Amino acid sequence: MIVCVCNNISEGKIHQAVDAGMTSMAELRKQLGVGTCCGKCHSCAKSVLRECLSQTRQTQQGARPVVFHRALAAA
Repeated sequence: MIVCVCNNISEGKIHQAVDAGMTSMAELRKQLGVGTCCGKCHSCAKSVLRECLSQTRQTQQGARPVVFHRALAAA
């Protein structure tokens, strides 16, 4: 999916940037040009960045989703 139409930045390019070590919108703005024209893509780009960073952290930590179970009250 194209995130930034003005600069033709796709979701995949943001994933690649995160894989290369970028961790902030400032870095994406500087390196890729995301959000530097009209700015309409900023919120979407930020969401994609957060998602990528979350996936990267989980992969690095070998984390699995935490599932909470509600304890049943003793009758």
